[in-house]
Amino acid sequence: MLRVLQRIVEAVNQAPDFELALQTMVRQVKEALQTDSCTVYLADHEQQQFALAATDGLELASDQPIHVPFGEGVISLAAQREEPLNFANAFDHPKFLQLDEVDEKPYKAMLAAPVIHRRRVLGVLAVQQREARAFTGDEEAFVVTLAAQLAVVIAHAEAKGFLRTAKQSPWLQTIKGLAAAPGVAIGQAYVVKPRAKLSEVTPRKSDKPEHEIRRFRSAVARTRQELLELSESMRGQIADETLAIFDVYHAMLDSANLGQEVEKTINDGWRAQTALKLVVENLVNQFENLDDDYIRERASDVRDLGQRILSHLKEKTLRQLEPPPQCILVAHEVTATMLAELPHTDILGMVSIRGSGNSHAAIMARSMGIPAVLGADDIELNELNGETMIVDGYNGDVFVDPPLQVENEYRQLADEELELREKVEQARGKPVATEDGVKVTLQLNVGLNTERDWLKELDIQSVGLYRTEIPFMMRERLPTEDEQVELYGQILQQFKAGTVVMRTLDVGGDKPLPYLPLSEENPFLGWRGIRMTLDHPEIFLVQIRAMLRAAVGRNNLNILLPMITSAEEVDEAARMVKQAYHEVAEESYDANASQLVMPKLGVMIEVPAMVYHMHTMVDKVDFFSVGSNDLTQYMLAVDRNNQRVAGLYDAFHPAVLHALKQIIERANELNKPVSVCGELAGEPGGALLLIAMGYRTLSMNSYNIDRIRWIIRHSKAADLDVMLERALAARSPQEVRKIVTMTLEEAGLGGFVRAGG
Repeated sequence: MLRVLQRIVEAVNQAPDFELALQTMVRQVKEALQTDSCTVYLADHEQQQFALAATDGLELASDQPIHVPFGEGVISLAAQREEPLNFANAFDHPKFLQLDEVDEKPYKAMLAAPVIHRRRVLGVLAVQQREARAFTGDEEAFVVTLAAQLAVVIAHAEAKGFLRTAKQSPWLQTIKGLAAAPGVAIGQAYVVKPRAKLSEVTPRKSDKPEHEIRRFRSAVARTRQELLELSESMRGQIADETLAIFDVYHAMLDSANLGQEVEKTINDGWRAQTALKLVVENLVNQFENLDDDYIRERASDVRDLGQRILSHLKEKTLRQLEPPPQCILVAHEVTATMLAELPHTDILGMVSIRGSGNSHAAIMARSMGIPAVLGADDIELNELNGETMIVDGYNGDVFVDPPLQVENEYRQLADEELELREKVEQARGKPVATEDGVKVTLQLNVGLNTERDWLKELDIQSVGLYRTEIPFMMRERLPTEDEQVELYGQILQQFKAGTVVMRTLDVGGDKPLPYLPLSEENPFLGWRGIRMTLDHPEIFLVQIRAMLRAAVGRNNLNILLPMITSAEEVDEAARMVKQAYHEVAEESYDANASQLVMPKLGVMIEVPAMVYHMHTMVDKVDFFSVGSNDLTQYMLAVDRNNQRVAGLYDAFHPAVLHALKQIIERANELNKPVSVCGELAGEPGGALLLIAMGYRTLSMNSYNIDRIRWIIRHSKAADLDVMLERALAARSPQEVRKIVTMTLEEAGLGGFVRAGG
């Protein structure tokens, strides 16, 4: 049966269109089970009815669409119960519905299995037989398994709009993706494709390696110049902080490993184009196999860089793209350089089949204020160019050729968005405090270099989380101590008026270094964070020494330890920090070493065990920092990168809120400061919940600063207690969000509801 099932699924997937796929399936199921009839009904939730979509065996008396109202017939009963129904004689069942347009009199036995995708009934698969007998257990298992496979096919067809026909109700179809940059955009779709694609390179040999190497080096040089021009063209259009993205491209170009590997492959007898394809695709596979979402997105940068070099190998010059006014940029994989090629004033929104909120394209979109939806893998690019498109960067929804009513509603929302954006900027330079005088400190989460001029506009003095692992991931070897000193010194100098919390190397497990390969079955529970660095004191001590040397004369450094689960880990880390401090203080080559001050030491609370273990390390640490992202993931046992369960990941879960409240209460008892540096702090509703709990330091990404400052200045801390009490008593994240939304509406902050959702 398994082989038969695989053959049917393969035939369905290879069918050129959806209707033919369904017809192929019912025919092959009928043959495989040797039944007399097989039929598929599709659910129309808007019209509250099932539509007969394909059948092999039933005699239809009409060419018109045939429907079964919800709640009527055995078909509806199977959907309602969400389980298969097996009747030896369906006519005897009180729920059996005889349709005038269908002749079912010859059939007695019926097996009906619901087709369910992510808890939503999409249809029913039914097989019938003339003989009055119950279907066997094997037959039932076969139909149920096939229904599960069919659910994916129907879900994709529904998302692509294939279920909308003239004979059916034209209900609105939504393409779902990941909300990558907030906002709403309406415009004409403009599809952009790469000048050259590595996937289209046909492997070819060459007996002239010197010639091919010269061609490759020339292409690299032209790519380098092209990147410099693109970077310069974006200056003044995006935050200088975001321009550091192009430094990542240059770092990859400067990587000796990339060039050496390509030239080595050329010397093995391959043409330059082929060698580039082999090396880049190997690097892309390495990045895509990592679990960390930020690092995994670097695969996009590697592929983009490789294809740019390839375009120069093929002598294709930089395009002068001319998008229509007010357009939506659509691509299989939007990249930072692709955005830089387009006149930014013409781009209203962005949609990408690949990617996530951590891609450089998403970072640039947020910096440019462009609403973006990524990971919208149900889009057919060839059918979109010129179509009217709505991009909902809050919910991750994309609408193609929407009804006029929907378009008008979103246009009104877009106008409100513009007014809101202009309004929140007015709070820049003003104190961050509630209307009743509760002061809150806002800090930045950063992972790339930042430029001081742009930060002056935001008026933020401190960094709550600096991710030091990124320079480690972008190299083919461990960065030297001097290289780290230069990197850390830049960020400490930029924030010399405040403090910088530097998290020690948070790699291993789900973020293995390319030069320290590791394979684990469950990386999130594996060898990562402090576990890895304590096992490698030669790496940990060099990094701490670099931090301390960079802090000499500045003394605004705080050190944060990730993935802590026990007091023993803190003891060992604190011992090595003291060792590094004394070494740096005694270094004779640094005349200012005597000015060094011991930095404050903190630990991240992201493992649930730490919620109950804070008191055991209070004598070793100066502060706590809550990583709400990982804390939520570990508390709910949900891998947020797994699409099958990502919907269960929600920091508004009441259990997470209870844990956060317990953390702040315990920190206050221990007289230790505590901050939150996860995404929850950057959500309007999340920030208010945290303030109600008693948190007074919130760290977030740069694009959230203005709106969170505005919300805090227009809220009363005393009014938030009732909201928190109700949220803690809620039964689900959805109920919590309703409570938060109501509070924002009552405070006149309803415009931020979508921004928080």
